Amino acid sequence: MCSAIEDEMNRDPNVFLMGEEVGQFQGAYKLTKGLYQKFGPTRIFDTPISEMGFTGIGVGASMHGVRPIIEFMTWNFALQSIDQIINSAAKIHYMSAGDIKCPIVFRGLNGAAAGVAAQHSQDFSSWYASVPGLKVVSPYSAEDCRGLLKAAVRDDNPVLILENEIMYGRSFPKEDYFMDKDFVVPIGKAKVERQGKDVSIITFSKMVGESLDAAAELEKEGISVEVVNLRTLRPLDRTTILNSVRKTHRCVTVEEGWPQSGIGSEICAIIMESKFFLILADAFDYLDAPVERVTGFDVPMPYAVNLEKMALPRKENIISAVKRTLARKI
Repeated sequence: MCSAIEDEMNRDPNVFLMGEEVGQFQGAYKLTKGLYQKFGPTRIFDTPISEMGFTGIGVGASMHGVRPIIEFMTWNFALQSIDQIINSAAKIHYMSAGDIKCPIVFRGLNGAAAGVAAQHSQDFSSWYASVPGLKVVSPYSAEDCRGLLKAAVRDDNPVLILENEIMYGRSFPKEDYFMDKDFVVPIGKAKVERQGKDVSIITFSKMVGESLDAAAELEKEGISVEVVNLRTLRPLDRTTILNSVRKTHRCVTVEEGWPQSGIGSEICAIIMESKFFLILADAFDYLDAPVERVTGFDVPMPYAVNLEKMALPRKENIISAVKRTLARKI
């Protein structure tokens, strides 16, 4: 993330960063290390602990030709600023009849961390993905993080980046192609992380890794699993989702969030309604079994470590869901 922010600040002098402890402290998670020393206090702004305040400043500034990156320590704290994000940033282009743009990036931690309980472990993916006027991305790999952030900064719409704290500690191979200063991941385009023929797993963020681990285990039993990394939650890449389901004839959705009104629910609707959207032939007709959903439990996140583990989806849950859908028929 830091290298992508630095690239975009070098490329465009109108890009600046604002948030709590992003400057002299180098970021709460050290993701902005060295940026304050390079760009100084006129482009890296440490703010008071007032999400509503600095979000409003950023939204207003973006309407006047600059491109702010607003960092939240966590999206849980961004609830203080949800009015600015939804009622101002998301709607101004539409309500001004296209006269006013709001090219702003909001980024921070989303979903469960570890041992921080119900007020700090919420997954807001489906919340924000339901709002017209916003673009919402959720990276998994280093490639995703760099490419999606750079695409977000260059976009003329408000873009939300839902990151995951646990993924900050995971290493990925450093490839020359995605370290290029002009590399971007197109917003709205999913990636097939693993090809398969028996069942499709549609997922995003940290659950991509769990799904790939599950697919590797299932391969030992002769089960071929395709894993689709959504990358973008709004707009969803319906074409890639439907192509995968039409190929494998079975589908499992995986997410950390709550089951009701989740991203998995939307994917089920897409599969059912694809004819209505006139994208491809009806994917429902290609299903050989009902879609299975793997989600977090429908409870506030427990604080106790053993209960927290039970409340979140794991590799074993994904394996069980894949085997259930392979054993069933419509």
